[in-house]
Amino acid sequence: MEKYEEVERSIVKKFRKHIWSRFISAVKEYELIKDGDRIAVCISGGKDSMLMAKCMQQLQKYSEIKFETEYVVMDPGYNEINRQLILENAELLNIPVKIFNTKIYDIVANVDETPCYLCARMRRGYLYRYAMELGCNKIALGHHFDDVIETVLMSTLYAAEFKTMMPKLKSTNHAGMELIRPMYKVREEDIISWARYNELQFIRCACRLTENCVLGDDGIGSKRQEIKALIKKLRQVNSHIDTNIFRSIHNVNLNTVIGYKKDGKLHGFLDDYENSGSLGGSDEN
Repeated sequence: MEKYEEVERSIVKKFRKHIWSRFISAVKEYELIKDGDRIAVCISGGKDSMLMAKCMQQLQKYSEIKFETEYVVMDPGYNEINRQLILENAELLNIPVKIFNTKIYDIVANVDETPCYLCARMRRGYLYRYAMELGCNKIALGHHFDDVIETVLMSTLYAAEFKTMMPKLKSTNHAGMELIRPMYKVREEDIISWARYNELQFIRCACRLTENCVLGDDGIGSKRQEIKALIKKLRQVNSHIDTNIFRSIHNVNLNTVIGYKKDGKLHGFLDDYENSGSLGGSDEN
């Protein structure tokens, strides 16, 4: 049995409950894929996007939904070691990637403030444009369950805004294009377990600004790492803390929210307070 066949088998057999079933659940619940879609599956070279690519391949084999895929690797300026590892893994896993080059790292290297934000924006734009050239109507990114709940806490604690990472989004700058996140319900710990079980090595971080993490040092002082540590600590007190955070974004009670934004317009509870009944619950809240 070829290595890629062993990997595919592990997804639908050994990791069926924690990876395959959650992947399928997200695709169905959020209606991420429809008949006739042509999806650019975006691969960064890390464990998350590589697993997503394999799940998408498996879905095409078993799903009644008929859709097409392109497996896309954007090189923002990887060093030669990282680029080669991505290509070797793609061959090993039987993922027919198309790679295209950009100079994003060269550009953001000269930016003093918020280089990560600029990098993310530029990467997204390049991916949309290349996907459109390939005739795709969607791009798929490998963000997972942990990315979602970390984003919620980061927005709340550091940006003073309750905001989450959506399972799908329509592009505002590229007409007819949509972003989907099929790994939305898959936990990072299970992705790590899958990679270790199959003895796979992926790039961890390829950013020139944090080149040390290519060597396996994930302890970079980012806000996301702080949030990861916080969630880990909270989980020691309440083992359901991450699940509760995830469920909370599906269960927002607008009757008890002071203010919210909709399509860029700010709304507040005073807008219709005088005309409303006692919908907010007990006056002891």
